[in-house]
Amino acid sequence: MNQGEKENKYSTKVAYFCMEYAIDQSLKIYSGGLGFLSGSHLRSAYQLKQNLVAIGLLYSQGYYDQVRNTNEMAAVMFRKREYSFLQDTGILFTIHIHNAPVKVKVYFLPPEIFGTAPLYLLTSDIPENDFLARSICFRLYNHDLAAKVAQSILLGIGGAKFLETAGIKPDVYHLNEGHGLPLIFQLFQKYGNIENVRKHLVFTTHTPDKAGNDTISLALLNEMNFFDTLPLEKVKEITQTSNEELDFTLTALRFAKIANGVSKIHGQVANQMWANQEGVCPIISITNAQNALYWTDPLLKKYLSQEDETLLSERKKELKEELLKEVADQTGKLFDPEILTIVWARRVTAYKRIDLLLKDIQSFQELIERTDQPIQVIWAGKPYPEDYDAVNLFNNLITITQPFKRCAVLTGYELKLSALLKKGADVWLNTPHYGREASGTSGMTASMNGAINLSVADGWFPEFSKHGHNSFVIQPSMNVSVEQQDKEDNAQLIKILKEEVIPVYYNDKTKWNVIRKNAMKEIVPMFDSDRMAIEYYQKSYCI
Repeated sequence: MNQGEKENKYSTKVAYFCMEYAIDQSLKIYSGGLGFLSGSHLRSAYQLKQNLVAIGLLYSQGYYDQVRNTNEMAAVMFRKREYSFLQDTGILFTIHIHNAPVKVKVYFLPPEIFGTAPLYLLTSDIPENDFLARSICFRLYNHDLAAKVAQSILLGIGGAKFLETAGIKPDVYHLNEGHGLPLIFQLFQKYGNIENVRKHLVFTTHTPDKAGNDTISLALLNEMNFFDTLPLEKVKEITQTSNEELDFTLTALRFAKIANGVSKIHGQVANQMWANQEGVCPIISITNAQNALYWTDPLLKKYLSQEDETLLSERKKELKEELLKEVADQTGKLFDPEILTIVWARRVTAYKRIDLLLKDIQSFQELIERTDQPIQVIWAGKPYPEDYDAVNLFNNLITITQPFKRCAVLTGYELKLSALLKKGADVWLNTPHYGREASGTSGMTASMNGAINLSVADGWFPEFSKHGHNSFVIQPSMNVSVEQQDKEDNAQLIKILKEEVIPVYYNDKTKWNVIRKNAMKEIVPMFDSDRMAIEYYQKSYCI
């Protein structure tokens, strides 16, 4: 295929709307998995020379810095940030939020800075606005409902008006999650009817979790100009809303030509969730992925391709020692690089079960305290700052594990620490309640770096895993209470560790290395985001 044919394949111009992007450690506009996913998508779009531009918001205080207070518990810190590498586009326009004019300024992240598709970031935190208008862009995922709605308006309406002002004319608008839903009402006013909107809109739903599927009062949305100039009765008619609340996900599904879940399992779950609703578009699955070029340690990749097992193992040990230096720096605990090291790291929320390994504390304590073939465990992750149950869960984990010299809980889980953990881990542990993990992607980048997944068979993982060949699989308990599922999944986790993972690591290095190499070889290309970015063009944008 020549270059012209390759570029023609991606000639459809796409505008990609997302609330967060994990582009670089220095650019604090992401919180977790959605941002990691969108960041990888933009990297692959750039590498493949796809015709895609991205729209997001610039948060002057970012998400939050996860620090420690004086008693070692995790704490939240906000601080203003500046980015010298963002370019002022000179574009300034006005939208209305809560019947007040809000000035919007647009910054540009050039593709060559971090190797991404062009990214335009909108902000209201500028001197031309009053404090309330400026505060819309102070921080990502503000817990205040009105602020949350205002951010949606800024992304959806502001993003659409920016494209129009800049003379950018997309063929397809990709709404990645429901945060930018006001875009739909802009498109309705532009194209005149739902049928024409459908020709230009695609939608990705990322979770079956209630927190990712907003339902908000129509009266509040209307009062805040969520629908721009569309009358409320017209909104009810075109969204087929018969009650007094607007379901964001359902509305997007009714206006899109096609939607997708983010794994095969999630595609099935999403179809079941919305099967009884009228007017819903087809829901396919495009499994999430991560950018291998960005995430994979170059030397690991080199030694794997050379089939040099000695250098591969030596490099993996070097990376592990780098991780253990971070453990020592943060916690004062000196981990042993010869001991099997298990890492659990991702966003902290109840369904992900950060504490599953500790449900049987006696069995856990035996594994970390024994002198023969022990384990050492590292946890990391950020809860939403106002998810107090998750915050308490994280801090309780710190309290429980503080006395154990082979346990460490790290703070500051962002791109830099995430890479350090994935490259240094022997085992990457993932423990969601079955059916709640729409995709998950952290295990993909762990496998790219020679960490062996030990995971509940949920999300993307069943599309990859072969127990004892490239991973270890926890088959989840089904049709039982949450408490019973926790008990049974914990028992299976401990059993797999005792009978398989630990003996192979300590007694059969040859087998361990084979499993590790199988994981590294088989994770790409299927779970490299190049495949995902290509599938979006083939299955979603160009149909």
